Amino acid sequence: MTSKEIVEKTLNYQCPERVARSFGDSDFVLVKADVKTRATCWVMVRGGKWERFDEWGNLWRRLNNTSRGEVEKSALDDVSQIDDYELPVIGEPADYKCVAEERARHPDKWLIGDVPGFTFGIARYILKLESYLAAIMLEKEPVRILHNKIDVILEQMIRNYAAAGADCIFFSEDWGTQSQLLIRPELWYEEFFGRFQKLCSIAHRCGIKVFMHSCGQIGAIIPGLMKAGVDVLQFDQPDLYGIETIARYQEQGKITFWCPVDIQSTLQTRNEKIIRDKAREMLDKLWKGRGGFIAGYYTDNAAIGLDPKWQDYACQEFLERGKRIRQAHRMRRS
Repeated sequence: MTSKEIVEKTLNYQCPERVARSFGDSDFVLVKADVKTRATCWVMVRGGKWERFDEWGNLWRRLNNTSRGEVEKSALDDVSQIDDYELPVIGEPADYKCVAEERARHPDKWLIGDVPGFTFGIARYILKLESYLAAIMLEKEPVRILHNKIDVILEQMIRNYAAAGADCIFFSEDWGTQSQLLIRPELWYEEFFGRFQKLCSIAHRCGIKVFMHSCGQIGAIIPGLMKAGVDVLQFDQPDLYGIETIARYQEQGKITFWCPVDIQSTLQTRNEKIIRDKAREMLDKLWKGRGGFIAGYYTDNAAIGLDPKWQDYACQEFLERGKRIRQAHRMRRS
């Protein structure tokens, strides 16, 4: 069974022969369209700091040459500039040639098309977050114009990724703090649910899936994300919800969770037994040999202050038990 088949069976709850994984000989290949925008490379400036512009015109700054950095200055100062704001052209089919080339190089892998966010994840940087969150509530119409402009670009990207051979799109959109959603759930459903629904519907009609990463506590909108058509939720902190709570979402529909062992709680114990036990619990309660779970890996061990060996223990359990559960499942069925 190829990687692509394993992931497909995982998403459809069709009992893949092993757990899908994003480490080691990963089942996934990530590709980003070669779009020419106003984005620049990181350059060192005075004081040893680094700066760059992204494709939306936001100025980013970081203190070293490895971190993601933070937005120093947003492209727009306030909503009065929205009408004159020109978004980049990122929907040209020719810019997706690299996607088709990766498809040809990796016919048996699950090919992920990288998208720079959905509506909220992009707009929150174009307007500084504090101003943006206030504008969503108090100046809805101009913000809606910005959202509509972004959605047109995203629709083009989805169609082009699908046409070039991607199996899914993947985007990051952080909706929560450690304790709650950034906006009221009612406002999310009012302004964003329909946008998710439309974009996911376009992806599905094009024959591809929708993968989403989000940080923070977003339990208030997980049912909405599922209903809108998100196929995979990638969480780095599954313990923020609890494994049993996540498993209950699976009972509401065929949602797949893609997670490492929790990077802020379990891994930080630096305790081999606790880490291995958590990996087994995730397989026992989320995968069960039938699908619905992808074993993840947090790629920046330095950022979370850990020696890679601690994640390696989790990976060993994912690999070993991710086969044994399937074998036991087969024996029970026979």
